[in-house]
Amino acid sequence: MIRCLAIDDEMLALDLLEDNIKKIPFLELVQTCRSAMEAMEILRSQPIDLLFLDIQMPDISGIQLLRSLPHKPMVIFTTAFSSYATEGFDLDVIDYLLKPYPFERFLRAVNKVHEYMDLRERASSQANSKEIVASPNFLFVKADYKLYKINLKDILYIEGLKDYIKIYASEKPVVTQMSMKALEEKLPARDFIRVHRSFIVAFHKIDFVQKHMLTIGKKEIPISEHYRDQLFKIINNEKPTD
Repeated sequence: MIRCLAIDDEMLALDLLEDNIKKIPFLELVQTCRSAMEAMEILRSQPIDLLFLDIQMPDISGIQLLRSLPHKPMVIFTTAFSSYATEGFDLDVIDYLLKPYPFERFLRAVNKVHEYMDLRERASSQANSKEIVASPNFLFVKADYKLYKINLKDILYIEGLKDYIKIYASEKPVVTQMSMKALEEKLPARDFIRVHRSFIVAFHKIDFVQKHMLTIGKKEIPISEHYRDQLFKIINNEKPTD
């Protein structure tokens, strides 16, 4: 069971969240809160796995609350403002619900949470899954008590989420426990580029690039300020800085 806390200064939004949460069998609503300060008291006193967190609230915003927490639960932002989407990615939130959202979109978000919980439990149970063996053309990745061979030319992108990484090279991603930094050091820099702290992409698989987003197939991947200059230098055939 995933223990939830719903935080929003609008009563109607809280009522909708409460109703939606009660429809999901693997979610348990611990409490609803009208302010970040009220939520902080609950977070100090009992374990919470997931926050449904509004962003714009009086006194302390949802983003300020999240940044203040020493031990962050999983978070789904709920907001009426799309301008915070990039910041949500930077804070490693699980998903971003733009009000008003239908139940089907809510369901997709909580299914991501459920998937993440399963992957985290699998990763923590595999003591020997932390190594990746690399060669110029492929990786051997330890996952599910097996060694998976992944050809570098087949990799589309790699996504990091807290304590595991997902390598997308086929319909089903391969999941292993490893840091993004450790994997980045094993990939050829001429072919793979970090565009966000949670994403490494295969440069030749990129279809479109915008200021804050790139597209590979149907996947939209955020580009953070920290990595944007390096990406556009490569696109413009300039020598990137170290």
